[in-house]
Amino acid sequence: MAAELGVETHVLRHWESVGALTVRRDGNGYRVYDDRALEQARTVLRLRRVGLSLPEVAAAMAPTKAAAQGVVRAKIAALEEEIAHRRQAVTFLRHTAECRHRYLDDCPECAAFVHGA
Repeated sequence: MAAELGVETHVLRHWESVGALTVRRDGNGYRVYDDRALEQARTVLRLRRVGLSLPEVAAAMAPTKAAAQGVVRAKIAALEEEIAHRRQAVTFLRHTAECRHRYLDDCPECAAFVHGA
């Protein structure tokens, strides 16, 4: 299963240890990676690729849809805040690239951004 997903086996064991992946055990205690576990691991991988931390992934894999949606909505809000912050940074950098002032504090627009106004 690790090869199919393109991850190391220790990654699967780690996901299991933090509660992001549930793997059935056989009578001898060996892990059984069946179709359900494979699909769950694919979901973990997708969620990691879009930026969820392992604790967030584990919470998003909650048994109730409402709990999972709460985690996803919180991540959406955090990403939207990050996007807004990065847009402000781009606006500031564009201005500084064209600004006629040599030092940031000499320009009212730059100084306002730097000082958080």
